[in-house]
Amino acid sequence: MGADERGPSAVRSVAVTAEDVLAALEARRQRDAPVVLRMTPPYSGRMRARLHVRAGGDDPQAVHIDPAALLAESAPPYPDATGTGDQLRADPSVEYTVERHRERHRQALEAWREAVRDHFVDEVTVETPECERTVDVIVLG
Repeated sequence: MGADERGPSAVRSVAVTAEDVLAALEARRQRDAPVVLRMTPPYSGRMRARLHVRAGGDDPQAVHIDPAALLAESAPPYPDATGTGDQLRADPSVEYTVERHRERHRQALEAWREAVRDHFVDEVTVETPECERTVDVIVLG
């Protein structure tokens, strides 16, 4: 059987970029968008999963990976604007302003993006049209 005839069960490892994973996580959190990392045929032992917004007409042979599944449980939580504002208001040494709130939240997001890069998993279980299988994760960038 050639590589073009193999199904997703041929996949042993999946490569993702850290930027794609972060973008998918943020899109899900900020806009509740159905963003995943997707592998498409033809399948081989090592595949690349790319950023994708799920839609009704998706290829039924594609494999979708929830970006949250690529992070360890120890990953820092995504900062939300309400929490950032609450922290700013609770700080007696700083006067709350909308601009200061925006800046603090921007800084919190940058810190999260940097910190979360140390919390990728080494393997992930993916659901294929054929079965569930565990594959190695290779993070690029």
